[in-house]
Amino acid sequence: MGGRRILHYVHIAESAALSKRDTKTERLRQQGGLNRHPETVGASWFQSGGFFDARDLVQVKYEMLRHVRIDGAQKASTAALFGLSRPTFYQAEEAFAQDGLAGLLPKLRGPKAAHKLTPEVMAFIETQRADERSPGARSLARQIRAELGLSVHPRSIERALARKKKR
Repeated sequence: MGGRRILHYVHIAESAALSKRDTKTERLRQQGGLNRHPETVGASWFQSGGFFDARDLVQVKYEMLRHVRIDGAQKASTAALFGLSRPTFYQAEEAFAQDGLAGLLPKLRGPKAAHKLTPEVMAFIETQRADERSPGARSLARQIRAELGLSVHPRSIERALARKKKR
């Protein structure tokens, strides 16, 4: 009976470690810091599965930069050793020099603001909404496309109107 318990505890510990690993992978994915090709990281210290995690792109980039700066390794061969391109090395080097470790964090992609909803477009929307039968966001998106030749998602219009209402 004692052997069964030991086996049971080992199984629980293994599944807990696995779920912790899966949680980290999911968190890295959500934050944009998941290395999509951890298998290409050839640095030996990433192979042990301990502290160094090839799935963590920020850690991989930092260690790549450290390997060149501290160990004196060549940039091109180091980039290849860490599974990254030379341009990625130079981008990481510049970002780190400019912003430190924060420079290696993933940046949000895409537009940062409602760039299509200029003051002119918002004025058009307000004119349309002044009517007694205020059109919905889908109708407004169709009108903007027809009259202004601009494709705007209805949800973008809803968010812009909500922002305007808050002010």
